[in-house]
Amino acid sequence: MDRPVKNIEPLCVIRTGRTVEEAAEWLADYPAVYIVADRNVSSYAQRVGKALESRSNLAGMLLIDATEQDKVMDTVLTICRWLMDGKADRKAMVFAIGGGITTDMAGFAASIYKRGIRFAYMPTTFLSQVDAAVGGKNGVNLDGYKNILGVIRQPDFTFECPEVLGTLPYRDFISGAAEMLKTFIIDDSNGDYAKAVEVLSAIRKSDDKAGAIVNLMPELESLVRAAASVKAGVVERDEFENGERRKLNLGHTFAHAIEREARETGDDISHGEAVSMGIVMAARLAERYYGISGLESGIIRDFEACGLPVACPYPIEKLSAAMYNDKKAEGGLVNFVLPAAIGDVRIEPMKVKDMLELLVIFADCKTYSGL
Repeated sequence: MDRPVKNIEPLCVIRTGRTVEEAAEWLADYPAVYIVADRNVSSYAQRVGKALESRSNLAGMLLIDATEQDKVMDTVLTICRWLMDGKADRKAMVFAIGGGITTDMAGFAASIYKRGIRFAYMPTTFLSQVDAAVGGKNGVNLDGYKNILGVIRQPDFTFECPEVLGTLPYRDFISGAAEMLKTFIIDDSNGDYAKAVEVLSAIRKSDDKAGAIVNLMPELESLVRAAASVKAGVVERDEFENGERRKLNLGHTFAHAIEREARETGDDISHGEAVSMGIVMAARLAERYYGISGLESGIIRDFEACGLPVACPYPIEKLSAAMYNDKKAEGGLVNFVLPAAIGDVRIEPMKVKDMLELLVIFADCKTYSGL
């Protein structure tokens, strides 16, 4: 007799809701929910907490500082001690509310506390909705180097709520736009890259950007879902980054080096802004590596129309030092992710010195002026 086929959920589970309170519906079956939230979005945490109180399964709430400087093991240990003090057992659920820094740290803490308890996310930034909170990477920085300590472990689900996008400062919003465009450069099978450029350009041109974001929310919701779906699909096929998942690092080898240099010099450059610059640099490297033309100028044109910075403020020689210590370096080679065209991204293992030879002419980099 044939056994019934078990309904297995996908590796990356995306839940959606119109308001933050709807997150409580997906948490109803967990006996004890411990909320870890960025204190900057405490109002959202309080609303979810109130909804959980009516179900009597809110076990506690911890507000944390979520900055790159706080994204270290000390903060993870603070979360673990709080869970221990709150008598969280192996059936506990950690629900992280905030951007990618919050979800990274809370997910890491949940992954190591008592050898692993359950966790889920409600990303509250554009960047985390399309990228950081999808895929199961959890970790912290070490000595200024990005995400050196961490694990790959999937949350039970990621709750995507469009309500939070309407209250984001424009600079935070546009940082997420870089990750969205990155995703569609990797996979443009549905033509979403051009759609995203059109929507983001319209917001950029508007005098009332917050109003434009709200007015274009249906289009943004669709693009967020599409970007999250692309990333989820890649992760399903290559959870532990042995091949295809490396494509999701498009622009990030350069971006992480840019962010490190910015911290060293005291410059104000967000992750999304660094990714935008990094993608342009990857396109320049791709043109010289593959002997093609027009790709970099096209990406620059589109990114500038969307309001993204495109010019790296640091010489490539400065950035190369950080690349030697990039966590993705293997056997002296860095897996540079190069866009041969929109929708065609390739992984090219390369020595940093060989990359330098291709990008040695960087004297035309403009001074970063922010947004």
